[in-house]
Amino acid sequence: MSLPQPDAVDAPPKRRAASPLLPIFLIVAVDVLGFTIILPLLPFYSERLGASPTVVGEIIAIFAVFQLISGPILGQLSDRFGRRPVLLISQAGTLAGFFMLAYSTSIWMLFLARAIDGATAGNLTTAQAYISDVTSPENRAKSFAIIGVAFGFGFLVGPAISGYLAHYGYQAPIFAACALSFASILCTFFLLPRREAIHEHTAEDGPAGRRLSLFSWGEYAQYFHRPGLSRLLIQWLLFAISFSTFIAGFALFAERRYWWNGHRVGVREVGYIFAFNGFLGIIMQGGVVGRMVRWLGERKVVQLGFLTALAGYAAIGFTTTVGQLLWIFGFTSIGGAGLRPALTSMITQKAGKREQGVIMGLTQSLTSIAQIGAPVLAGILIDHQFLTTWAIWAGVLCGLALLFTPPAEPADVKT
Repeated sequence: MSLPQPDAVDAPPKRRAASPLLPIFLIVAVDVLGFTIILPLLPFYSERLGASPTVVGEIIAIFAVFQLISGPILGQLSDRFGRRPVLLISQAGTLAGFFMLAYSTSIWMLFLARAIDGATAGNLTTAQAYISDVTSPENRAKSFAIIGVAFGFGFLVGPAISGYLAHYGYQAPIFAACALSFASILCTFFLLPRREAIHEHTAEDGPAGRRLSLFSWGEYAQYFHRPGLSRLLIQWLLFAISFSTFIAGFALFAERRYWWNGHRVGVREVGYIFAFNGFLGIIMQGGVVGRMVRWLGERKVVQLGFLTALAGYAAIGFTTTVGQLLWIFGFTSIGGAGLRPALTSMITQKAGKREQGVIMGLTQSLTSIAQIGAPVLAGILIDHQFLTTWAIWAGVLCGLALLFTPPAEPADVKT
């Protein structure tokens, strides 16, 4: 973003505009906090209401089903009316879903609560599109890393809050998530600029471009025929399936595999384990990712991330203690921290400026597809006590992703 120039030599200097990335970081961080409070709690909360691991996987997946349907609609609204209004709508839906979850007394209410949240889940995609709007291609990997930092912060504080508050009952963490969701709405309303770059263009030709509907797969297909981009999109899908498999199944896996102080691991321990992983993420994302991209280039950072995840996920399947698990988390955080931001940046750079909205919508659709199938499969595997198989499967997906690494190009080498 270029700074405005004075009209005359003696004109008073103009103040430099505040970076729009700061409010986006705060919005995403507070939003992720609410999500990560629910993350370690939902499987145990569902089991208390009588859900089996398979049903838990379905409860997690229903969120993605409705997100897949509504995501493109929210994306089109975002391109037409701006990022800020759509963020407010999606955040309000998240708040309503959390309230419904807090007062659930049966499994069907859990499904409804997650469906409400999923139907308005456009927060992250809209934030990513906003970043694409206001950053240049060469700065995009570093800019997308702020979402990684927000996730790291969320995974540090959110699960720890959940683990601590679960001592006072399972509703307590959910009410905390409600409060944070409301705070996210306030951040968007008061901190995000009302005027966005997208408003300077039409919805069809704006800098983020238009988004496609759920049923526009014929138009989506063209992106899978572009050299380089098609491989990156497949890598994104495999990454999303792998990550969703791990996130959806870890609490159930840990409950059945690990013991702590004479009792099976529960919400508190799972929350603290996620918090430890978030702490490692903050250290890596806070300053290491940018250096990794400069030293190795985005392509090699992505390769290193998938290789590290392959080894890490597979190794988790053979752990028997929490201590062993934490050592593996430490190892995977070193090589895997740059995977998501670097892969996101590579995908957006393969698309034109007016296609950013479509590409962000496409990656979100692929993520939703992954989040539908992966939790259900994870639940089935854990339900049948295939605990090691669950972990190895997540690693195998990362190994498959490595096979789709696009050929090196001059633009992919160190930036």
